[in-house]
Amino acid sequence: MVSPRRRTACLLALVLGTGLTLTAPTAGVAAPAAAATSAVTTAVTSKLLQRAATLTDATLRAATAAETRVTVLRTAGTSWAFGTAVIVAPQKEGAYPLGWLFHARSVRGTWQIALEDEALFRELVTASPLTRGDERSLFATENALFAGGDYRTGMALPYAVGQSWRMSSGPHGWSTTENPWTALDLAGGDGIVRAARAGTAFRMCQGWIRVYHDRNYATDYYHLFNSLVSDADGVPAGQGLPLGNIGTDVTCGGQASGNHVHFALRQNGGYVAISQHNFGKWTIVAGSAAYGGTARHGSTAVGQGGSLYNYGPLDFNQGIVDGNGTLTLTKRTGPGSNFAAAGTVADGTTMTISCSKTGTTHTGRWGTTSLWNKFTDGTWLSDAYMWTGLSGPVGATCP
Repeated sequence: MVSPRRRTACLLALVLGTGLTLTAPTAGVAAPAAAATSAVTTAVTSKLLQRAATLTDATLRAATAAETRVTVLRTAGTSWAFGTAVIVAPQKEGAYPLGWLFHARSVRGTWQIALEDEALFRELVTASPLTRGDERSLFATENALFAGGDYRTGMALPYAVGQSWRMSSGPHGWSTTENPWTALDLAGGDGIVRAARAGTAFRMCQGWIRVYHDRNYATDYYHLFNSLVSDADGVPAGQGLPLGNIGTDVTCGGQASGNHVHFALRQNGGYVAISQHNFGKWTIVAGSAAYGGTARHGSTAVGQGGSLYNYGPLDFNQGIVDGNGTLTLTKRTGPGSNFAAAGTVADGTTMTISCSKTGTTHTGRWGTTSLWNKFTDGTWLSDAYMWTGLSGPVGATCP
C-alpha cells in the first residue's frame, strides 16, 4: 500500500512534470461549512430528482435520492454554494450516469439551484463570490455560435501526442438513449489518459473526470481506475495533463469489460454528437449503427479496432489536406486551376491558412465549393481538398 505522504509526493511530481500548478481556492472562499453543506445537498438532491423525472432513459428516470451524489466543493457563508451533482446509473451495459456542476444561492432562506445547462447557472456564476477567474470565462456565457456548423475543437486525442491507441468502439451514446452519439472508447498505449485540451478539471465521480474547455466545450473521461484529479476543487488542466489510467471503474454506473476510457464531447452544458469533430487531426465520422463509424486523417480511414496516431491538435487557422484518394495534389499560384502550378502537397499534410478567396469550383470528399485557401508559403489549394471544420473560410478574405 502506498502511504498518503508518498501518494501526495507522486502526484505533486506528476503535476510539476507537466509545467502546471494546482491552485488554491479563491481568496475569501471558505471550505464548505457543515450546516450549509447539509442544506444545499438536500436542495440539490431535490433538483436532481426533478431533472431525472424528465429524462427519456427509464432507468435514470426511476432514480431515488439513494441514486444521487452531491458534492459541495465551496461555500460562502450560508448564501452561496458550488459543486457537482450526479444521477447514478444502474451497473449494466449501455448505462451511464449523468452529472452537472451546480451553483446555488440562498434567497430569503431558500436555496436557488442551477445546473450548468441552465441560463440561471450563467447568471449565478457571474454574480457569485465563489467563481474563479478561469471559471468565469468558461461558464459565464453561452457560445451558441459553435453549436453546429463549426466543428473545430483545438483538441488532441486523450493520450500522449505521438502515441497510437486503439479505437475499440466508434461513435456511440453516453447513455442507453444512444442519442446523440457523443463518445469513443479508446485503449492501449501507456494507458495514461490525458486532457485533450487545456481547461479546468473536476472529478464528477470516482473514475469520472470532466474537463471544461474554451468555446463552451467540455470532455468526459469515464472508467478511470485511478483519478489524479481531486474532487476538492477544480484543477487547471493543460493539454496533455495526466488525468488517470484506463480502467473498468463503474462506481457511478454502467459496465466495462476491458480497460479503456469512455471519451465523450459536451458543449453548452450537454452532450453533442462527436461526429465531424476533430481530435488529434482525426475527423470522427459516425457509422450507420452505434459503435461503428470511422476516423479520418486525409484519405486514411480507420474503423473500429483500428489504431489512431495522436498528431496533436489542429489549430484554428489550419486544415488537413484530403485528396479524396489522390495522394499528391498540385498547389497553385492563385485561387484556381487556371493558375500556374506551384509545387505539390501530400494527402494528410497539415497546412496553415493565411486567407481565402473564391476561385474555380471543385468537388471533394466534403462537398463542392469555389473557395480556395492561401497558405503561409503563398501557394493555393481548393478548399474541396481540405478539412478545416468549417464550410466557409477559416479566416480573412484575401485581397
